[in-house]
Amino acid sequence: MRVSEVGIKGFRNVCETVFEPCDEINIFYGENAQGKTNIVEAIWLFSGMKSFRGAKDSELIGYNESFAKLNIKFFNSVRENKAEIIVSNKRNAVLNGVKLHSCAALIGKFSAVVFSPSFLSVVENGPAERRKFIDTAVCQIKPSYAALLSEYSKLLKQRNSLLRDVMFDSSLLDVLDVIDEKMTAAGEKIAQERKKYLFECEPAAKKIFEGLSSGKEEIGFLYKSSYDEGQGLKAAVKENRKNDIINKVTSAGPHRDDIEIFLNGNSVKSFGSQGQKRSCAVALKLTEAHILKEKTGEQPVIILDDVMSELDAGRQDFILNHIKNRQVFITCCDPSPVFGASGGKKFEIQNGKIIKCI
Repeated sequence: MRVSEVGIKGFRNVCETVFEPCDEINIFYGENAQGKTNIVEAIWLFSGMKSFRGAKDSELIGYNESFAKLNIKFFNSVRENKAEIIVSNKRNAVLNGVKLHSCAALIGKFSAVVFSPSFLSVVENGPAERRKFIDTAVCQIKPSYAALLSEYSKLLKQRNSLLRDVMFDSSLLDVLDVIDEKMTAAGEKIAQERKKYLFECEPAAKKIFEGLSSGKEEIGFLYKSSYDEGQGLKAAVKENRKNDIINKVTSAGPHRDDIEIFLNGNSVKSFGSQGQKRSCAVALKLTEAHILKEKTGEQPVIILDDVMSELDAGRQDFILNHIKNRQVFITCCDPSPVFGASGGKKFEIQNGKIIKCI
């Protein structure tokens, strides 16, 4: 997977531009709030996923602009592709001249792995961040998983809405039965896909972390369900219904599950140092890239958004050594730690504009 051209217009604070990245390391550098992250965010959106910064579509449109337009040309192992995203009241996408039903249809067409500063805290943050990581990873391997997540989310919202009203209208219990049947079926599939991913990525993660820790530590994972797996989600939801009606919220399901990360059998969240937690985050992202290549046959584009300054020299070198032979986009204030990388391009960004390219 290689991006050969990027076009940006009306997107956040980025001035209208077209540029050609190189096939190796591309560094976007400059002071804070100049637009470096906005540029790589624009590239990431072609993965079909939402903004890795959690932004709403309306927040992607530049000040005094009515819409944003993004274009890329990229090569996969088969052909050159051209894609376009228009952001107005929602995002619309075109791939090779064909209008897609939604931007989510780009999932699986253009693959990327993004590593942002917030992800360095994935171990110590709440379970929502770990669920987001694994769901994003599975989506790019199995695009149909995105539809499954969307279906479950809609059913969960419907159920929670019913829980608020059923106390005043008992006839809604029949509707609740129907929703529960559909929601638990989708929820079981989500949990199965997550467990499958963890099982498949653990060998690669162990090997990567062995290198990070110089063979001193072994990483491991455990999927923690919000219900008794022997009982099953359907039975758990049925058993919890009375309390759910009282609390007006669904207490069991993949939206409440978590992933526990261990080093040498000990919980990293509870007992790990800051360095160990960051090493786990690095290992997870490098493993994600490895699995994407293994499952799709395509090397994903790597986006490192302002993370190098957050890591010590050893972890910086480890990352750079493990992303060789991939196209990489790096944002940073001080480019000196990665300027030594051979065969790359450096773009200086100021006020949303590329003012220098070397």
